[in-house]
Amino acid sequence: MAGRSNLQQAVAITFGYKVATYLAAFDRHKQRLQELRPRVLAGEFGGAAGTLSSLGKDGLKVQEALMRELDLAQPEIAWHTVRDRIAEVGCFLGLVTGTCGKIAFDVKLMMQTEVEEVYEPFHEGRGSSSTMPQKRNPISSVYITACTSMVRQLTAALLDAMVEDHERSTGPWEIEWIAVPEIFLLSAGALAQTKFMVGGLQVDEAKMRANLDLTRGLIVSEAVMMGLGPHLGRQYAHDLVYDICRKVVATGRPLHELLAENHEIAKHMDRAALVKLTDPANYLGLAGAMVDRVLAMRKR
Repeated sequence: MAGRSNLQQAVAITFGYKVATYLAAFDRHKQRLQELRPRVLAGEFGGAAGTLSSLGKDGLKVQEALMRELDLAQPEIAWHTVRDRIAEVGCFLGLVTGTCGKIAFDVKLMMQTEVEEVYEPFHEGRGSSSTMPQKRNPISSVYITACTSMVRQLTAALLDAMVEDHERSTGPWEIEWIAVPEIFLLSAGALAQTKFMVGGLQVDEAKMRANLDLTRGLIVSEAVMMGLGPHLGRQYAHDLVYDICRKVVATGRPLHELLAENHEIAKHMDRAALVKLTDPANYLGLAGAMVDRVLAMRKR
């Protein structure tokens, strides 16, 4: 399929490579989750200013026993007005749902009528329009986009709640009472919709290949330039291919045909070699190897 940069076709990639980037992100989120548990699942019990002064010399023992009862870690020191633990939870879910939003954005773009490379799962009546029966709207992607946007806004509110005064504050931490439940509810919704969407995603491989051919070979102009570089010099090859690409745009003819008609290029490559050079499938870089790396890391 076409890899895209600034919404324009860039170079060819594989769909497996595209979704493996999502998978790798979720693997990092799983690692983050394990790392943050010991930090955020800690209790707070310290008295008026956090010093446990009312319990005398047994204060830490009482605190330890209470945390054991609650199955929480005992904090090294009071954190009543130093609320990075709560904010970290919000930031973590902002990262997780941000990845969901990225997937949803890509799916929305790939579902466009002019692209049609993937579709959300089909169910009777799902995604249709009240007035346009032909439509198949990206329903899950829309929900995910809305949920993830709100999670980011509420996470910002948690960061605001960190700015508190002295050892017992005048109120900002109450923001958490509003933001934390909403963040969890919205994150759960985004994750549920994402799981549903990717679990039944319909992939049109033929349309992906057809879209690669839309530019009549221009998507592999970099491959051509790199292939001709050893024969003509890289800069001259760049300028020559650039001029020929303009002719492809102007005439609508395939890139390999115009390359074959150029006398300088013909000295070094015949038509068969140029056809091979301009096949996007031959310019995938290490996409496959990178997918294998992601899958191998999951096994470990």
